[in-house]
Amino acid sequence: MANSSPILQPWVGAEPPDVLVIAGEASGDEHAARLIRDLKALRPGVKIAALGGPRLKEAGAQLIFDLSAHGVVGLIEVLKNYGFFKSVFNQTLTWIEKHQPRAVLLVDYPGFNLRLAEKLYKNGVSCKGGGKLPVLYYISPQIWAWKQNRRFKMAQLLDALAVIFPFGTDCFKDTTLKADFVGHPFASSQHKLPVSYAETGPMLLLPGSRTAPVSRIFPAMLDGFAEYRKTHPEAKAVTLFPGAGVKEELVRQLVARPDVAPYISLRSIEAGAAGPMVLTSSGTMSLACALAGIPGAIVYRANPITYIVGRSVVKIPYLGIANILLKESAWPEYIQGAAKPAALAQRLSECENAAVRKKAAADAGELRKLLGAAAPDAAARWLEGKLF
Repeated sequence: MANSSPILQPWVGAEPPDVLVIAGEASGDEHAARLIRDLKALRPGVKIAALGGPRLKEAGAQLIFDLSAHGVVGLIEVLKNYGFFKSVFNQTLTWIEKHQPRAVLLVDYPGFNLRLAEKLYKNGVSCKGGGKLPVLYYISPQIWAWKQNRRFKMAQLLDALAVIFPFGTDCFKDTTLKADFVGHPFASSQHKLPVSYAETGPMLLLPGSRTAPVSRIFPAMLDGFAEYRKTHPEAKAVTLFPGAGVKEELVRQLVARPDVAPYISLRSIEAGAAGPMVLTSSGTMSLACALAGIPGAIVYRANPITYIVGRSVVKIPYLGIANILLKESAWPEYIQGAAKPAALAQRLSECENAAVRKKAAADAGELRKLLGAAAPDAAARWLEGKLF
């Protein structure tokens, strides 16, 4: 990736786009696509350009660059690919200057998007910087977890902010930026989760959507699965992959594990999967599993340096958003060295218990209440109100 030379495609419309969407990760691409589909239902003629991924393209945006295919996480990974992202960043600024979108919608991805907002401000392009370009933000950075002072910089740079967690509005109460809660996309009755609960069948192993973390998390899951099979030799598993890069990494890991590979099937995230229990990474998929009422555990391993730095700045008791919302370890978290085979196997065995399954189902109902918005298209109506 570091040696790649990204080239943003020009806008092909006769008139400037109404909005340029920037979503740099698989989850952001998915959430932004849902937002754009709803917006198009409200405003059929709206013109959308996007640095995103295949979901935004399917939703009707002109994809000028597949940014979601290059998602990385962690200090070391970002530094390794600094040249690539600098090139994307500079080309984005040039593209905005040339094609003059009516607004920019930044979706999560704060390392890139907040820097872009600041540059647009300093260059006098954004409204807050004295220009004419509204800079909107959908899905706030996790300021409740770390870098809380970013909220003041965001208030300086952004024209509007929509948050998908109910506590997000309180995070900005001491700033000049109003945060509007528009509900979490997963909580909408119109949204089909990629996972569901099934009392029988293969368990789920969901290591994430980025190749580098998957390369560390999936081996821990395989070890836990192998340990569980010692007492449950009939056990099988399904692993979902969001894209070709992750699939290749999963295959590479499975080739090295002939002891468990025959009992694990790969399936695209579009196909979805159902299972009685899950080992999941701490990202978006962990919330999907919680909302589906699938009992299990969160497994996470980062680059050691990234983890040491992260521990010094992250000030929350949990990684999983479901645990944060419920204020308890409803899905136990096994992080770094704690993700031992015996511990994971023990948790999988606990998930066979009827009381554990019942608790997961009850927690799923509570989460839907917490994350639901007044209207299923609340995010699209928020965006429509900022554009027209």
